[in-house]
Amino acid sequence: MSEILLKATALEKRYGGLKAVSGVSIDVHRDEVHAVIGPNGAGKSTLINLLSGDAAVTSGAILLRDRDITSMAPQRRAMAGVGRSYQKTTIFADATVFENVRLAAQAHGGQPLRMFGGVAKDGNVNARAQAAIDEVGLTHRSQTIAKSMSHGEQRQLEIAMVLATEPKLILLDEPLAGMGHAEAARMIEIIHRLKDGRAVLLVEHDMDAVFALADRLTVMADGKVIASGDPEHVRNHPDVRQAYLGHEDGVAA
Repeated sequence: MSEILLKATALEKRYGGLKAVSGVSIDVHRDEVHAVIGPNGAGKSTLINLLSGDAAVTSGAILLRDRDITSMAPQRRAMAGVGRSYQKTTIFADATVFENVRLAAQAHGGQPLRMFGGVAKDGNVNARAQAAIDEVGLTHRSQTIAKSMSHGEQRQLEIAMVLATEPKLILLDEPLAGMGHAEAARMIEIIHRLKDGRAVLLVEHDMDAVFALADRLTVMADGKVIASGDPEHVRNHPDVRQAYLGHEDGVAA
């Protein structure tokens, strides 16, 4: 059994009388992609917001390895090793690929965010930035202005920015959204490589991608976990069939 990098127990998030997440527990292992799936409104994005610190937990606990990060702000979680991408691309559109990733590396190192100047000569920051760019396959685009790239390449850039923070755990919120077939195939390859030495938690609606990538699946409905385990177990779980289709004919792969 691989090391558990993230352990969340009995997470709950209430908005007034609404329970967006209710009693959710999840383990995310090193060297695995763990996908969270479910119908719209299941609580998937709320869960990832709780894990990243973008939303406060009403009750429950989150451990990164053995460190309690339940009450940590997002910036402190990032320093502790939690990296996250968002549904909407968050990049500096007028900067180059390298400048974007270098800024992410700087921020993680606690250095002032300066686009130009002395930091450009910092060999460690530059090396981390270039390694992240290489890992997502954007080496040939290093000096390209971000806004001139395709949507898929911008999502690759965003993941490179996450990698530059040297995360132990990577949270990906719908990384394939808005992509064509070729771009999605490229992103699937990248995500598959990301798990080497790390843990990846993925929220995604593309079931073909999910079953191609996931070592482990958790299915949510109405804010609760209804099934969790290996993909084949989850695919054939009657509660999963009911949640997706309203009957028990199966979940398409």
